[in-house]
Amino acid sequence: MSIAYIALGSNLGDKEANLRQALKMLLVKGLPIRSASSFFKTEPYGVTDQPEFINAVACVKTDLAPEKLLKLLLDTELEMGRVRLRHWGERNIDLDLLLYDDLIYYSEKLVLPHPDMQNRLFVLQPLSEIAADKIHPVYKKSIQNLLKSLTDGDE
Repeated sequence: MSIAYIALGSNLGDKEANLRQALKMLLVKGLPIRSASSFFKTEPYGVTDQPEFINAVACVKTDLAPEKLLKLLLDTELEMGRVRLRHWGERNIDLDLLLYDDLIYYSEKLVLPHPDMQNRLFVLQPLSEIAADKIHPVYKKSIQNLLKSLTDGDE
């Protein structure tokens, strides 16, 4: 059994309800939720001319291989009606695979750990709430220290 961390985000419709629905769907699809962070209101990242987001992170147990887990996440987005209009654009749901055990993995479809998570406050804040001491397999720093580096850099 592997442990994976999944980022959830929404900035269209009832954002909190979208995140709750996604968590329920993951559970129904056989991904027991070990823990989930609080919901955080965050500013858009990359493309800023869009509504603010609600973000969270969930820790799940899975027997699925990483690419199969990614497919389950993408299928869940589609089932919830996600439409990709523009890169980093508005979305009713976004599910990103952040970490899968301590795996470092590169393929055409998937890079683990998520290649930009260390630069994203909307990922590190909720992840730190549920896994502050988790060590990033590439940077060899705890999530808490990555968050501190990012927030100290903003001052």
